[in-house]
Amino acid sequence: MDINKDYTNQTIQLQPDYEGEVIATLIASKANQGNRKSVLYLHGYVDYFFQAHVGKKFIENDFDFYALDLRKYGRSLMDHQHPNYCKNIEEYFEEITIAIRQIHSDSNGEVYVLGHSTGGLIAANYMNFGEEKDLIKALILNSPFLDFNQSDLTQSLVYLASLPVAGLSKYAKVNGALSPAYVKSIHKDFHGEWDFDLKLKPVKGFPTYYKWILAMRSAQRKLSNSNIRVPILVMHSHTSEKMSKFSEKAMKQDIVLNVMDIKREGMKLGQEVTLSKIDNGMHDLFLSTEKARKNAFFKMFDWLKNLK
Repeated sequence: MDINKDYTNQTIQLQPDYEGEVIATLIASKANQGNRKSVLYLHGYVDYFFQAHVGKKFIENDFDFYALDLRKYGRSLMDHQHPNYCKNIEEYFEEITIAIRQIHSDSNGEVYVLGHSTGGLIAANYMNFGEEKDLIKALILNSPFLDFNQSDLTQSLVYLASLPVAGLSKYAKVNGALSPAYVKSIHKDFHGEWDFDLKLKPVKGFPTYYKWILAMRSAQRKLSNSNIRVPILVMHSHTSEKMSKFSEKAMKQDIVLNVMDIKREGMKLGQEVTLSKIDNGMHDLFLSTEKARKNAFFKMFDWLKNLK
């Protein structure tokens, strides 16, 4: 599938926020049929939907496919906005609710949510607190951002430092907080095989705002009492390693998050959680090298087929 030829983009006008006008973008496969199961994909941080092959796999497995570019990300980023900025993760609930209602109405069938990284954190919070969580049949998490990839001490120090800085300036930021190794491991102009807009997903990322750090930590803490009542699939690589510069090892592991954190926190999310390890999987498991991503697709659809 081609992201430009095989998908439609629908602008969703949202309530204005502290930066002014706000939109989100609902992307839909042109191969959608209606009256069957549907999945809604939520992207990660410094990310947007470009994974056309993921939509194709769902279509081939008798699902309709949708994705959201959340507010201030990707196709939804407006000139007056700070990229990827938020004060509270529940800001994203508005567009998720609108999308779920529309998908449920269009398909008249079961709705599933697939969240990658920060999209997984957002999805898990929505499944606890979102207005239309009861319309969602099951939750799939692709390397969800359930904890910062830092020691407990470092996390505490960063959190305590973020409080006064964010209080003094709502747009106080850290430049270069993200390693360029990950984007270099997946983009075709470097070491990967995928084509995406480096203006929307830059090699060095966007500035990381202290307000965003506080919002993410708050969202993670809210999940300490998570009680998601639908089946959950938590997918993760077999290993992880922090990496500041690209090496071949970046192609065979998660270099963004710690898989031990994903497994530990993932098991706490609900009453029916399945962990699924993908050998040699990258952070976005569906952008992994061919053998690993085929394994990820097989395990995900096998799990979906066996749901009650």
